[in-house]
Amino acid sequence: MARKAKRQTKAAPPPRGTSNRDKAVDALMALLAEHPFDEIGLAEVAGRAGIKLSELRAEFGSTLAILAAHIKDIDRAVLDGGDGDMSEEPPRERLFDVLMRRLEALAPYKDAVRSVMRAARRNPGLALALNAMALRSQTWMLEAAGIGVHGPRGALRAQGAALMFGRVLSVWVDDESEGLGRTMAALDRGLASAERWDGFVGDLCCIPAALCRGPRRRRRRYDEGAAEADAA
Repeated sequence: MARKAKRQTKAAPPPRGTSNRDKAVDALMALLAEHPFDEIGLAEVAGRAGIKLSELRAEFGSTLAILAAHIKDIDRAVLDGGDGDMSEEPPRERLFDVLMRRLEALAPYKDAVRSVMRAARRNPGLALALNAMALRSQTWMLEAAGIGVHGPRGALRAQGAALMFGRVLSVWVDDESEGLGRTMAALDRGLASAERWDGFVGDLCCIPAALCRGPRRRRRRYDEGAAEADAA
């Protein structure tokens, strides 16, 4: 299937809704496009949202919680936009499609995403919190692509996808081309690397089972040899 990137736009994102929760998320994303994350307080969010601080407290406990709500909204938008025509494609192509849909959903928030990424480079605590959020999101993205995330191997897949997509985002935030050629190339490279890594992890996961089979085979050969000796 031919790969295409929809034209990205910097138009102001449409409001999510009229609830205090939605107003707060919209306010934080608007502020992030103008200020670093660590310079934005809850009072500023409430003021931009046009709600009382007490109303904001009823919805969220921190600016990180508001950011997590935004990421959850992006997850839902991607999951709602699935293309049934991709069901026959190989896993790599399905995941490519899912992650490109994620970039499309993020397009109106590119300035905010750039701001958060810059802040995370200076703030290890924020970087760790963002990784946890990305890990949850990529678990859903892998599920949407029909790629299993159960067990230890699935956890490694999700973490690998989170790190890979973070590198793609670092290209995307500065990619202003209409076709997102640099971004798509970075995503292709990342998926190719992840595919090789997943195969390596799969081989590693087979080692414990092989080690368990080895002693059993040796024990069986020993028992058979002992039985033959007794018969003789």
